[in-house]
Amino acid sequence: MAAWPAYLIVFGWFLFTDGVPLENDVILAWLIGALLTAAAANGGNPLRVLRDWLPVAVALYTYSLLRGYAGHPWFKIHWGPQVRIDKALGLGVTWTNRLQYHFLDPAHPHWWDYAAWGVYMTHFFTIFIVLAVLWRRRYQRFQHLLACYGVLTFAGYATYVLYPADPPWIAGQDGHLPAVGRLIGPMFDHIGLPLAQAVFERGSSFDNDVAAMPSLHSAYPALLLLFFWPVANKWIRALLVAYPLAMATTLVYSGEHFVVDILAGWTYAAVAYFGVTRLLRWWSGRADRNGSPAVTAAMADAVA
Repeated sequence: MAAWPAYLIVFGWFLFTDGVPLENDVILAWLIGALLTAAAANGGNPLRVLRDWLPVAVALYTYSLLRGYAGHPWFKIHWGPQVRIDKALGLGVTWTNRLQYHFLDPAHPHWWDYAAWGVYMTHFFTIFIVLAVLWRRRYQRFQHLLACYGVLTFAGYATYVLYPADPPWIAGQDGHLPAVGRLIGPMFDHIGLPLAQAVFERGSSFDNDVAAMPSLHSAYPALLLLFFWPVANKWIRALLVAYPLAMATTLVYSGEHFVVDILAGWTYAAVAYFGVTRLLRWWSGRADRNGSPAVTAAMADAVA
């Protein structure tokens, strides 16, 4: 009975002293804590939680650390191709400049600025919540989505190393575009979360300002769309389509990504999903030929 009150007290103290967590590894640590708390409260097995989730935490921490190192690029930082492609798509003006000219007033945010901030923030926790639900309800599907997430994330890291790329706000800061305002950081202050704004604007040891290509902010919603589309009803499918579109609009409007970064993110998500799914189906067929019905059934459930 004391498990959840204790967890909520500690989490509340963390929010009060450190602000809203913005690092994926910190958010995942709190999620693992919630799963351990649920196991303690409901008579579950905490060792199963640690067995399945600690490797995820280690992999994510490793990715975050490597992403931070990639913030000191070995190769030339790119901005020209993104600017040229976006200007072509925007008929001479990037969509970031076009949207900000018509809609952005940093000193007086509108309702759509708050909505954009909310959509942007879902990046930090949505995929982990979905994984946690699948872990409790459809374990094989959890493993399938986790494999897709891992492949997608590390493919993004490899690209950050090989192709460091400026986001629109840096391109504007350096004079390659008309001035580009940043939306997300200042919105923390308007909402009343100054500690989180400080972390967002100063960054962390894992920060990398030239990790714009591909946009993993856009890739994860696309991955969820592809993953759940075959089993979703029409209302869920509408949400699955709306989420990537809302995230893409937010990223372009806020100056965090070019349109081409988002298209690259969607492409990476598709390659990761279909590649992993095809590999699982191949493995399932191989197990079936070798006479392993239990493995075949598990694999079939994972890609259902």
